[in-house]
Amino acid sequence: MTQYYKIPRQASHNYGGKQWKLSRSKINLFMECPKCFYLDNKSGIKRPPGFPFNLNSAVDALLKKEFDIHRAKNKVHPLLKSYKVNLVPFQHELIDEWRENFKGVQFYHKKTGMTITGAVDDIWVDKKGLLYVVDYKATSKNADIIELDQDWQISYKRQMEVYQWLLRQNGFKVADTGYFVYCNGKTDKKAFDAMLEFDVTLIAYKGDDGWIEKEIMNIHKCLNSNTIPESGGDCDYCKYCKEVNKL
Repeated sequence: MTQYYKIPRQASHNYGGKQWKLSRSKINLFMECPKCFYLDNKSGIKRPPGFPFNLNSAVDALLKKEFDIHRAKNKVHPLLKSYKVNLVPFQHELIDEWRENFKGVQFYHKKTGMTITGAVDDIWVDKKGLLYVVDYKATSKNADIIELDQDWQISYKRQMEVYQWLLRQNGFKVADTGYFVYCNGKTDKKAFDAMLEFDVTLIAYKGDDGWIEKEIMNIHKCLNSNTIPESGGDCDYCKYCKEVNKL
């Protein structure tokens, strides 16, 4: 057992425990594979983790620092100016908490008794006070990234929509349009020279949070069942376990 993978987790972090909350990532897990979701949240048996993306985390941290400079000055960031997007970073006393993992934007859902959470990367605002959810992404691909057109990027879209929904439940007016700040590491340089350069693209995405309430109710029903649900059809983890059990 490594420091990164300890199962089962403490009962207080499972469904019904004092520390349990329904996070944005757990909602996505349920939609990927109800079985993995159930085992994780009811029994504390979570999927083995992947390797941490420390480079992505570094890019996120630096972007937050950069946009915070413009937040303090209430000025439009040069990236937005280049796209003719007249928005400034949103100033709010809870902005740091909203961006902190394990805290984030929170909403108590009375119908189910569950607290829903999600940690945003940033929020921008227009002159009328309408909020725009922002998410940072970092990768390194040969092709230019101009839209979210891959099947696996559905999780990015859900992520954006959950953040929009959470802010709306907290009484804020939120635009359907959100933005992804996509940083693509360049690999066509002659040498590394201890510096990794990025092309930074602003991608607009029109979200629709109409699915969220239904999924929250489905999740609540799943968690209050004593029957382990079927696996998601394309779950690699469940496929692996199934093949191992044949041996």
